[in-house]
Amino acid sequence: MPQPSFLAASLLVTLGGGLGAWLRFLVGRAWIAAIGPIRASAFPWSTLSVNVIGSLAMGLLVGWLARFGAHGEGTRLFLAVGVLGGFTTFSSFSMEIVSIAERGQIGLAALYIAITVLAGVLGLVAGLALMRSVA
Repeated sequence: MPQPSFLAASLLVTLGGGLGAWLRFLVGRAWIAAIGPIRASAFPWSTLSVNVIGSLAMGLLVGWLARFGAHGEGTRLFLAVGVLGGFTTFSSFSMEIVSIAERGQIGLAALYIAITVLAGVLGLVAGLALMRSVA
């Protein structure tokens, strides 16, 4: 099966990403409808849900592709990078941790977790501080 061109690959990721982002939006709306806006905003139920669902979906997808053979780079780009990437990048983060750990590099996996979480939080704090200093 031939590799998609850069334009075709970009289109697959863009369409999948849009679908994934829309699905993420729907999960948030479903939580608000189910428990109300006050309780839905008291805890990040939506983010927790998409992180767990996305990680489960990534595991199923990677396992399916490994078991039944690759169904082309286009399928991977649309589903893994696009849909699941737009739904939650946590699924990719989870897959990378497991891949590193399965290679026997537990320390590296733990370092990746720590750096990602710490750098992400610090990046957000820095961004907020910069914007607050401008105002």
